[in-house]
Amino acid sequence: MFDRPDSGERAVLVHLTFRSGQEDLLELKELAKSAGTDPVHVVTGSRKRPDSKYFVGKGKLDELKTAIETYSADVVLFNHPLAPSQERNLEGALGVRVVDRNGLILDIFAQRAQSFEGKLQVELAQLKHLSTRLVRGWTHLERQKGGIGLRGPGETQLETDRRLLGLRIKQIQQRLDKVDKQRHQGRSKRKKAEIPSVSLVGYTNAGKSTLFNALTGADIYTADQLFATLDPTLRSCQLPNSSEIVLADTVGFIRHLPHELVAAFKSTLQEASEADLLLHVIDAHSEDREEIIVQVNQVLEDIEADKIRQLEVYNKIDLLDNIQPHIDRDEVGNPVRVWLSAETGVGVDLLYQVLAELFSTTKIKKRCYLRPDQGNIRAKLFTCAKIIDEHIDDFGANELVIEIDARYLGLLKDVKTEDYETQGKS
Repeated sequence: MFDRPDSGERAVLVHLTFRSGQEDLLELKELAKSAGTDPVHVVTGSRKRPDSKYFVGKGKLDELKTAIETYSADVVLFNHPLAPSQERNLEGALGVRVVDRNGLILDIFAQRAQSFEGKLQVELAQLKHLSTRLVRGWTHLERQKGGIGLRGPGETQLETDRRLLGLRIKQIQQRLDKVDKQRHQGRSKRKKAEIPSVSLVGYTNAGKSTLFNALTGADIYTADQLFATLDPTLRSCQLPNSSEIVLADTVGFIRHLPHELVAAFKSTLQEASEADLLLHVIDAHSEDREEIIVQVNQVLEDIEADKIRQLEVYNKIDLLDNIQPHIDRDEVGNPVRVWLSAETGVGVDLLYQVLAELFSTTKIKKRCYLRPDQGNIRAKLFTCAKIIDEHIDDFGANELVIEIDARYLGLLKDVKTEDYETQGKS
């Protein structure tokens, strides 16, 4: 939608710290590089609150002017959302383009979109973002139309542009609604065929696409950059127990994901919000991984996917010392975390094993003999198994006949059991 220069632009980055919170400066640099700019200088500082006119104070404004002149910068990138008036005032004072965090992310998305649907979604997000910034530097558009052929009801050029933007937004939304219906039909067919759907979610550049390729044998584009994947990809995946799942690779999340993008990518993100299981891919090597997990869960809450079962996948363990691939389980034996490296393939077999376990439909009947001190196991069995019969003797020992899913058999590892059908000791 917007014209871009052929070569990389020289960018000055602005990163301020406020009492209300702190953004990640390293992430801003990665965003700038992903957008194709060359970060030549970083201006940092701290304030109690943003300046209403320029966002930065007068001293920082002078520092920015000096940096732009010194490094011959073409653009200033802020690591914060700016009000339209602040953007306009900064461009007037600095004499170069100013792009805020939301605009920067939108620009990256515009470069990455490949499919027709993806391009529509990006254009919708850009138009919604632009509609609040039409007055930016275009004061000459505020005059009334006039002249031969242009006399009319007195609509200003600015109002005309707003109206045309509104019409285009409506057109794109109607097209995306059709795409949404098609996706919904596809999901309905998979549910009727009882094929479980699993969506890869996580922070951008956590390794979702690399893991997707490792699990499905696909060859989708991967790169060590933010938002390498934008268009969703679906592939069927055969599990060790011969069952089948549909795996979906989705767009990466980022802290403070612009609302325009969340709204525009609703149909894409529904692959996650209607999945049977979310594989939350986490960069195990990242120092901020705990904070990033919180940010991803916040986005999942925004798209109403926070109630879907999650399995955490700690990726990139090849970059860590003394970490072997393994499975972490909760107190009842359910898998909650898998440690692996999608790049080297180490531990991917464990993820296959866990997926087969989670989507197993094998029911087994067991006769269990619980000692008086194993009351905690009895309580857990009542939450995850069907109790067919129960008998307690005079000494407090418990004899249970249960029907249990094969994935929960780990609960019985310290319990004397018999197969219920054959009565053979196990």
